[in-house]
Amino acid sequence: MNFKGRIPASVLTGFLGSGKTTVLNRLVRHPGMARALVIINEFGEIGLDHELVENATDDMVLLQSGCVCCTIRSDLVDALEAMLHKAKQGEIPRFDRVVIETTGLADPAPILQGFISDPWMAQHFVLDGVIATVDAAAGGVTLDRHMEAVKQAAVADRILLTKTDIAEPSQSAALERRLRELNPAAPIIRTTPQSDIEPGVLFGAGLFDPLAKSADVRRWLDEEKYLGRPPRHGGHGHEGHGHGHRHDVNRHDEHIRAVCLIFDDPIPGEVLDRWLGALFKFRGPDLLRFKAIVNVKELEGPLVLHGVQHVIHPPMALKKWPSEDRRTRMVFITYDIDENALRDLFQQSVEASA
Repeated sequence: MNFKGRIPASVLTGFLGSGKTTVLNRLVRHPGMARALVIINEFGEIGLDHELVENATDDMVLLQSGCVCCTIRSDLVDALEAMLHKAKQGEIPRFDRVVIETTGLADPAPILQGFISDPWMAQHFVLDGVIATVDAAAGGVTLDRHMEAVKQAAVADRILLTKTDIAEPSQSAALERRLRELNPAAPIIRTTPQSDIEPGVLFGAGLFDPLAKSADVRRWLDEEKYLGRPPRHGGHGHEGHGHGHRHDVNRHDEHIRAVCLIFDDPIPGEVLDRWLGALFKFRGPDLLRFKAIVNVKELEGPLVLHGVQHVIHPPMALKKWPSEDRRTRMVFITYDIDENALRDLFQQSVEASA
Protein backbone atom coordinates (compact mmCIF):
# COMPACT_ATOMS: atom_id res chain seq x y z
CA MET A 1 0.00 0.00 0.00
CA ASN A 2 1.31 3.43 -0.92
CA PHE A 3 1.13 6.07 1.83
CA LYS A 4 2.58 8.79 -0.39
CA GLY A 5 0.49 11.94 -0.55
CA ARG A 6 -2.10 10.76 1.96
CA ILE A 7 -2.78 12.98 4.97
CA PRO A 8 -2.59 11.44 8.47
CA ALA A 9 -5.77 11.82 10.50
CA SER A 10 -6.21 11.48 14.27
CA VAL A 11 -9.41 11.22 16.31
CA LEU A 12 -9.65 13.10 19.62
CA THR A 13 -12.25 11.51 21.88
CA GLY A 14 -13.12 11.51 25.56
CA PHE A 15 -16.20 11.58 27.74
CA LEU A 16 -18.13 14.73 28.65
CA GLY A 17 -16.10 16.91 30.98
CA SER A 18 -12.87 14.96 30.50
CA GLY A 19 -10.93 17.99 29.26
CA LYS A 20 -11.02 17.83 25.45
CA THR A 21 -11.70 21.58 25.26
CA THR A 22 -8.61 22.41 27.32
CA VAL A 23 -6.44 19.92 25.45
CA LEU A 24 -7.46 21.23 22.04
CA ASN A 25 -7.00 24.86 23.04
CA ARG A 26 -3.47 24.10 24.24
CA LEU A 27 -2.72 21.92 21.22
CA VAL A 28 -3.69 24.43 18.52
CA ARG A 29 -1.34 27.01 20.05
CA HIS A 30 1.65 24.83 19.20
CA PRO A 31 3.74 25.76 16.12
CA GLY A 32 3.62 22.11 15.11
CA MET A 33 -0.10 22.55 14.37
CA ALA A 34 0.44 25.37 11.86
CA ARG A 35 -0.47 23.11 8.93
CA ALA A 36 -3.22 21.16 10.67
CA LEU A 37 -6.95 21.02 10.03
CA VAL A 38 -9.09 20.53 13.13
CA ILE A 39 -12.64 19.35 12.56
CA ILE A 40 -14.99 20.01 15.46
CA ASN A 41 -18.27 18.18 15.81
CA GLU A 42 -21.08 20.75 15.82
CA PHE A 43 -22.59 19.21 18.96
CA GLY A 44 -19.27 18.85 20.77
CA GLU A 45 -17.96 20.69 23.79
CA ILE A 46 -15.10 22.49 22.08
CA GLY A 47 -14.97 26.27 22.28
CA LEU A 48 -11.75 27.83 21.01
CA ASP A 49 -10.25 30.70 22.96
CA HIS A 50 -11.08 34.00 21.24
CA GLU A 51 -7.54 35.31 21.40
CA LEU A 52 -6.42 32.45 19.14
CA VAL A 53 -8.74 33.44 16.30
CA GLU A 54 -7.38 35.45 13.39
CA ASN A 55 -10.26 35.16 10.94
CA ALA A 56 -13.67 33.46 11.14
CA THR A 57 -16.67 32.62 8.96
CA ASP A 58 -19.86 30.74 9.77
CA ASP A 59 -18.24 27.33 9.84
CA MET A 60 -14.51 27.90 9.64
CA VAL A 61 -11.86 29.57 11.81
CA LEU A 62 -8.27 30.45 10.91
CA LEU A 63 -6.09 30.61 14.01
CA GLN A 64 -3.08 32.82 14.54
CA SER A 65 -0.92 29.71 14.61
CA GLY A 66 -2.00 28.91 11.04
CA CYS A 67 -4.20 26.01 12.13
CA VAL A 68 -7.60 25.80 10.40
CA CYS A 69 -10.70 24.71 12.37
CA CYS A 70 -14.14 23.96 11.01
CA THR A 71 -17.38 22.52 12.38
CA ILE A 72 -19.20 19.53 10.93
CA ARG A 73 -22.57 20.56 9.57
CA SER A 74 -23.04 17.46 7.44
CA ASP A 75 -21.20 14.23 6.79
CA LEU A 76 -17.50 13.97 7.73
CA VAL A 77 -16.58 12.97 4.17
CA ASP A 78 -18.34 16.08 2.82
CA ALA A 79 -16.50 18.27 5.32
CA LEU A 80 -13.10 16.83 4.43
CA GLU A 81 -13.80 17.06 0.70
CA ALA A 82 -14.83 20.70 1.07
CA MET A 83 -11.70 21.55 3.07
CA LEU A 84 -9.42 19.82 0.56
CA HIS A 85 -11.07 21.78 -2.24
CA LYS A 86 -10.63 25.07 -0.37
CA ALA A 87 -6.96 24.28 0.23
CA LYS A 88 -6.35 23.46 -3.43
CA GLN A 89 -8.09 26.68 -4.48
CA GLY A 90 -5.95 28.71 -2.07
CA GLU A 91 -8.95 29.76 0.04
CA ILE A 92 -7.31 28.28 3.15
CA PRO A 93 -3.71 27.19 3.87
CA ARG A 94 -2.82 23.69 2.74
CA PHE A 95 -2.89 21.22 5.62
CA ASP A 96 -0.77 18.13 6.24
CA ARG A 97 -2.63 16.72 9.26
CA VAL A 98 -6.26 16.32 10.35
CA VAL A 99 -7.55 16.12 13.93
CA ILE A 100 -11.22 15.20 14.39
CA GLU A 101 -12.91 15.95 17.72
CA THR A 102 -15.87 13.74 18.63
CA THR A 103 -18.71 14.51 21.00
CA GLY A 104 -18.32 13.33 24.59
CA LEU A 105 -20.95 10.64 24.17
CA ALA A 106 -19.65 9.33 20.86
CA ASP A 107 -18.25 5.91 20.08
CA PRO A 108 -15.25 6.68 17.83
CA ALA A 109 -15.68 3.42 15.89
CA PRO A 110 -17.83 4.84 13.03
CA ILE A 111 -15.22 7.51 12.29
CA LEU A 112 -12.43 4.94 12.28
CA GLN A 113 -14.49 2.70 10.02
CA GLY A 114 -14.94 5.61 7.60
CA PHE A 115 -11.20 5.95 7.14
CA ILE A 116 -10.92 2.20 6.54
CA SER A 117 -13.90 1.52 4.29
CA ASP A 118 -14.75 4.71 2.39
CA PRO A 119 -12.84 4.65 -0.95
CA TRP A 120 -12.45 8.44 -1.16
CA MET A 121 -11.27 8.69 2.45
CA ALA A 122 -8.80 5.83 1.96
CA GLN A 123 -7.42 7.52 -1.15
CA HIS A 124 -6.71 10.88 0.52
CA PHE A 125 -6.17 10.09 4.21
CA VAL A 126 -4.44 7.51 6.39
CA LEU A 127 -5.64 6.81 9.92
CA ASP A 128 -2.98 7.79 12.43
CA GLY A 129 -4.72 6.92 15.68
CA VAL A 130 -7.13 7.69 18.51
CA ILE A 131 -6.35 10.07 21.38
CA ALA A 132 -8.64 9.70 24.41
CA THR A 133 -8.90 12.13 27.32
CA VAL A 134 -9.71 10.67 30.75
CA ASP A 135 -10.38 12.81 33.83
CA ALA A 136 -7.97 11.79 36.62
CA ALA A 137 -10.37 13.02 39.31
CA ALA A 138 -13.68 11.67 38.00
CA GLY A 139 -12.53 9.08 35.48
CA GLY A 140 -13.09 6.06 37.70
CA VAL A 141 -16.72 6.94 38.33
CA THR A 142 -17.23 7.75 34.64
CA LEU A 143 -15.84 4.36 33.59
CA ASP A 144 -18.14 2.65 36.12
CA ARG A 145 -21.25 4.43 34.85
CA HIS A 146 -20.72 4.81 31.10
CA MET A 147 -19.77 2.06 28.68
CA GLU A 148 -19.02 4.70 26.02
CA ALA A 149 -16.15 6.02 28.17
CA VAL A 150 -14.75 2.51 28.57
CA LYS A 151 -14.79 1.94 24.80
CA GLN A 152 -13.14 5.30 24.16
CA ALA A 153 -10.24 4.37 26.44
CA ALA A 154 -10.06 0.79 25.18
CA VAL A 155 -9.61 1.67 21.50
CA ALA A 156 -7.21 4.61 22.09
CA ASP A 157 -3.62 4.69 20.83
CA ARG A 158 -2.77 7.48 23.27
CA ILE A 159 -4.50 8.24 26.60
CA LEU A 160 -4.30 11.73 28.10
CA LEU A 161 -4.90 11.63 31.85
CA THR A 162 -6.23 15.15 32.47
CA LYS A 163 -6.74 17.23 35.63
CA THR A 164 -3.95 15.45 37.46
CA ASP A 165 -3.38 18.67 39.42
CA ILE A 166 -6.66 18.28 41.33
CA ALA A 167 -6.72 14.48 41.68
CA GLU A 168 -5.18 12.71 44.65
CA PRO A 169 -1.94 10.91 43.66
CA SER A 170 -3.40 7.58 44.78
CA GLN A 171 -6.51 8.28 42.71
CA SER A 172 -4.46 8.94 39.57
CA ALA A 173 -2.31 5.86 40.17
CA ALA A 174 -5.36 3.60 40.61
CA LEU A 175 -6.95 4.97 37.46
CA GLU A 176 -3.72 4.43 35.51
CA ARG A 177 -3.65 0.78 36.61
CA ARG A 178 -7.24 0.37 35.49
CA LEU A 179 -6.54 1.99 32.11
CA ARG A 180 -3.53 -0.26 31.55
CA GLU A 181 -5.74 -3.28 32.14
CA LEU A 182 -8.23 -1.97 29.60
CA ASN A 183 -5.59 -1.00 27.05
CA PRO A 184 -2.08 -2.35 27.69
CA ALA A 185 -0.32 -0.75 24.72
CA ALA A 186 -1.54 2.87 24.83
CA PRO A 187 0.93 5.26 26.50
CA ILE A 188 -0.71 7.21 29.34
CA ILE A 189 0.33 10.88 29.37
CA ARG A 190 -0.42 12.96 32.47
CA THR A 191 -1.55 16.55 31.86
CA THR A 192 -2.88 19.58 33.74
CA PRO A 193 -4.78 22.59 32.32
CA GLN A 194 -1.42 24.41 32.21
CA SER A 195 0.47 21.63 30.40
CA ASP A 196 1.97 22.34 27.01
CA ILE A 197 0.67 19.67 24.66
CA GLU A 198 3.33 18.43 22.26
CA PRO A 199 1.82 17.21 18.96
CA GLY A 200 4.72 14.80 18.51
CA VAL A 201 3.71 12.95 21.67
CA LEU A 202 0.11 12.50 20.51
CA PHE A 203 0.62 11.76 16.83
CA GLY A 204 2.56 9.10 14.98
CA ALA A 205 0.61 6.18 16.45
CA GLY A 206 -0.44 4.74 13.10
CA LEU A 207 1.08 2.02 10.96
CA PHE A 208 2.78 4.55 8.68
CA ASP A 209 6.08 6.10 9.78
CA PRO A 210 6.32 9.45 7.93
CA LEU A 211 10.06 9.75 8.59
CA ALA A 212 10.95 6.35 7.18
CA LYS A 213 8.12 6.63 4.62
CA SER A 214 7.21 3.01 5.26
CA ALA A 215 5.17 0.77 7.55
CA ASP A 216 6.55 0.50 11.10
CA VAL A 217 4.81 -2.71 12.13
CA ARG A 218 6.79 -3.42 15.29
CA ARG A 219 5.96 -0.07 16.91
CA TRP A 220 2.36 -0.15 15.69
CA LEU A 221 1.57 -3.70 16.84
CA ASP A 222 3.54 -3.56 20.12
CA GLU A 223 2.32 -7.03 21.07
CA GLU A 224 4.83 -7.33 23.94
CA LYS A 225 2.58 -5.05 26.02
CA TYR A 226 -0.15 -7.70 25.88
CA LEU A 227 2.04 -10.62 26.95
CA GLY A 228 3.06 -11.92 30.35
CA ARG A 229 -0.21 -10.86 31.98
CA PRO A 230 -2.40 -13.30 33.94
CA PRO A 231 -5.73 -14.13 32.27
CA ARG A 232 -8.77 -12.34 33.63
CA HIS A 233 -11.22 -15.18 34.25
CA GLY A 234 -9.26 -18.40 34.01
CA GLY A 235 -8.19 -19.21 30.46
CA HIS A 236 -4.65 -19.93 29.34
CA GLY A 237 -1.85 -18.85 27.07
CA HIS A 238 -1.32 -15.27 25.90
CA GLU A 239 -4.43 -13.50 27.12
CA GLY A 240 -3.54 -9.97 28.12
CA HIS A 241 -5.57 -9.21 31.22
CA GLY A 242 -5.52 -9.52 34.97
CA HIS A 243 -7.25 -7.80 37.85
CA GLY A 244 -6.17 -6.77 41.30
CA HIS A 245 -9.65 -5.74 42.45
CA ARG A 246 -12.63 -7.77 43.53
CA HIS A 247 -14.94 -8.93 40.78
CA ASP A 248 -17.85 -6.54 40.25
CA VAL A 249 -20.44 -7.58 37.68
CA ASN A 250 -21.54 -3.96 37.33
CA ARG A 251 -18.08 -2.77 36.33
CA HIS A 252 -18.20 -2.07 32.59
CA ASP A 253 -14.57 -2.87 31.88
CA GLU A 254 -15.02 -6.41 33.18
CA HIS A 255 -16.36 -7.03 29.68
CA ILE A 256 -13.31 -5.67 27.85
CA ARG A 257 -10.48 -8.05 26.93
CA ALA A 258 -7.01 -7.21 25.62
CA VAL A 259 -5.80 -10.41 23.96
CA CYS A 260 -2.67 -11.35 22.02
CA LEU A 261 -2.60 -14.54 19.95
CA ILE A 262 0.68 -15.94 18.62
CA PHE A 263 0.96 -18.76 16.07
CA ASP A 264 4.36 -20.33 15.46
CA ASP A 265 3.48 -22.06 12.18
CA PRO A 266 2.39 -20.33 8.94
CA ILE A 267 -1.38 -20.11 8.53
CA PRO A 268 -2.93 -21.35 5.26
CA GLY A 269 -4.74 -18.54 3.46
CA GLU A 270 -8.01 -20.49 3.37
CA VAL A 271 -7.93 -20.97 7.15
CA LEU A 272 -7.23 -17.28 7.72
CA ASP A 273 -10.10 -16.26 5.42
CA ARG A 274 -12.56 -18.65 7.09
CA TRP A 275 -11.56 -17.65 10.61
CA LEU A 276 -11.57 -13.88 10.19
CA GLY A 277 -14.67 -14.05 7.98
CA ALA A 278 -16.62 -15.89 10.67
CA LEU A 279 -15.20 -13.71 13.43
CA PHE A 280 -16.13 -10.43 11.78
CA LYS A 281 -19.51 -11.72 10.59
CA PHE A 282 -20.78 -13.19 13.86
CA ARG A 283 -18.86 -11.19 16.50
CA GLY A 284 -18.03 -8.03 14.55
CA PRO A 285 -19.62 -5.50 16.94
CA ASP A 286 -17.62 -7.04 19.81
CA LEU A 287 -14.23 -6.69 18.05
CA LEU A 288 -13.46 -3.16 19.16
CA ARG A 289 -10.03 -3.12 17.49
CA PHE A 290 -7.83 -5.69 15.81
CA LYS A 291 -4.21 -5.52 14.57
CA ALA A 292 -2.08 -8.31 13.16
CA ILE A 293 1.03 -9.30 11.26
CA VAL A 294 0.38 -12.72 9.71
CA ASN A 295 2.64 -15.38 8.26
CA VAL A 296 0.44 -16.66 5.45
CA LYS A 297 1.63 -20.01 4.13
CA GLU A 298 1.28 -19.02 0.46
CA LEU A 299 3.10 -15.67 0.75
CA GLU A 300 6.81 -14.88 1.01
CA GLY A 301 6.36 -11.73 3.10
CA PRO A 302 3.97 -10.96 5.95
CA LEU A 303 0.41 -9.71 5.69
CA VAL A 304 -0.61 -6.73 7.84
CA LEU A 305 -4.25 -6.54 8.92
CA HIS A 306 -6.29 -4.22 11.08
CA GLY A 307 -9.96 -3.56 11.65
CA VAL A 308 -12.58 -1.86 13.79
CA GLN A 309 -15.60 -3.97 14.75
CA HIS A 310 -17.01 -5.55 11.58
CA VAL A 311 -14.94 -3.42 9.19
CA ILE A 312 -11.50 -4.66 8.18
CA HIS A 313 -8.91 -2.64 6.26
CA PRO A 314 -7.77 -4.10 2.93
CA PRO A 315 -4.81 -6.41 3.71
CA MET A 316 -1.35 -4.94 3.13
CA ALA A 317 1.35 -7.32 1.90
CA LEU A 318 4.90 -6.39 2.91
CA LYS A 319 7.88 -7.37 0.77
CA LYS A 320 9.91 -8.40 3.79
CA TRP A 321 9.53 -9.11 7.50
CA PRO A 322 10.31 -6.21 9.86
CA SER A 323 12.45 -8.50 12.08
CA GLU A 324 13.70 -12.07 12.36
CA ASP A 325 10.46 -13.02 14.13
CA ARG A 326 8.31 -14.87 11.57
CA ARG A 327 5.48 -15.77 13.92
CA THR A 328 1.92 -14.58 13.38
CA ARG A 329 1.03 -12.03 16.06
CA MET A 330 -2.49 -10.70 16.56
CA VAL A 331 -3.79 -8.26 19.16
CA PHE A 332 -7.47 -7.82 19.92
CA ILE A 333 -9.45 -5.42 22.08
CA THR A 334 -12.80 -7.19 22.49
CA TYR A 335 -16.11 -7.06 24.31
CA ASP A 336 -16.94 -10.38 25.98
CA ILE A 337 -14.71 -12.45 23.68
CA ASP A 338 -11.90 -14.27 25.49
CA GLU A 339 -8.86 -16.05 24.14
CA ASN A 340 -10.48 -19.47 24.29
CA ALA A 341 -13.35 -18.33 22.05
CA LEU A 342 -10.91 -16.91 19.50
CA ARG A 343 -8.82 -20.08 19.47
CA ASP A 344 -11.86 -22.37 19.30
CA LEU A 345 -13.15 -20.56 16.23
CA PHE A 346 -9.68 -20.77 14.67
CA GLN A 347 -9.59 -24.52 15.25
CA GLN A 348 -13.03 -24.89 13.67
CA SER A 349 -11.71 -23.04 10.61
CA VAL A 350 -8.70 -25.39 10.44
CA GLU A 351 -10.98 -28.43 10.56
CA ALA A 352 -13.41 -26.97 8.00
CA SER A 353 -10.58 -26.26 5.56
CA ALA A 354 -9.14 -29.74 6.03
